[in-house]
Amino acid sequence: MKKVAVIQDLSSFGKCSLTAAIPVLSVMGVQACPLPTAIFSAQTEYPSYFCEDLTAKMPFFIEEWNKLNANFDGIHTGFITGKEQITHILLFLDTFYNKDTLLLVDPVMGDIGEAYTNFDDDLLGQMKELIKQADVITPNVTECCLLTGLSYDRLYRYGNEKDFLKAIQEAGQQLQQETGAQIIITGINPPGDTQVIGNMYVSGDRTVYSSAPFNGKSYSGTGDLFASVLMGSLMRGEDLEQAIRLAETFLTAAIQDTDAEGTPTVAGVNFERYLRLLL
Repeated sequence: MKKVAVIQDLSSFGKCSLTAAIPVLSVMGVQACPLPTAIFSAQTEYPSYFCEDLTAKMPFFIEEWNKLNANFDGIHTGFITGKEQITHILLFLDTFYNKDTLLLVDPVMGDIGEAYTNFDDDLLGQMKELIKQADVITPNVTECCLLTGLSYDRLYRYGNEKDFLKAIQEAGQQLQQETGAQIIITGINPPGDTQVIGNMYVSGDRTVYSSAPFNGKSYSGTGDLFASVLMGSLMRGEDLEQAIRLAETFLTAAIQDTDAEGTPTVAGVNFERYLRLLL
């Protein structure tokens, strides 16, 4: 069985990060090996939450897993609390990443034009170092802007979809040239079109844009679920275009169910009912 080290937080409420990645990878036939970056009573968009930062504990995982002569077919990074955690992740890669390992970096730093509260220039600098080692990078539009210098506000001043998508494509190509990774930019909502949300795959000279129905709501954990489906698909030997289609089908079903139920967006989506789609 393929093994993936999943380096991100554990949030008890919000259906994101490890509580999203572990069931998705498991149902797709992959063993998820969690290295928690922090423990939250609820994800950070809740009005109140407890957090235990595990930065100081990360080296112990590296040390103990190294004693076990552990090896991983994939490494998947997500939410981190600050630049020091990326320093530990880079050490983790020095220890466990090799030519046969697939590294997927979800550069979690912000959404909908706003950086998260833990974001600063030092974190951005370290994230740029981390993505240089990645094989696959899955930024949302906000994170793509942060990584490339593209202005989010200027991007959304484009008057038509064609110019908007071209600007995102050029940013994706910039990221691809700087890192050599395959880029999937998520959560693309063209200006003036509230009905669709898309993803753009950029690899070399090839760009593929696809979209799905959009209800105008931003749910907790959808980016984590998307990235986890990609990792599971790649571990099964499927190509990225196939993986993206599967992730879109899975998330569309889960979001429609969640919307019909009237679940608050902060609580995440009803993905558990649709894990069968990933078999």
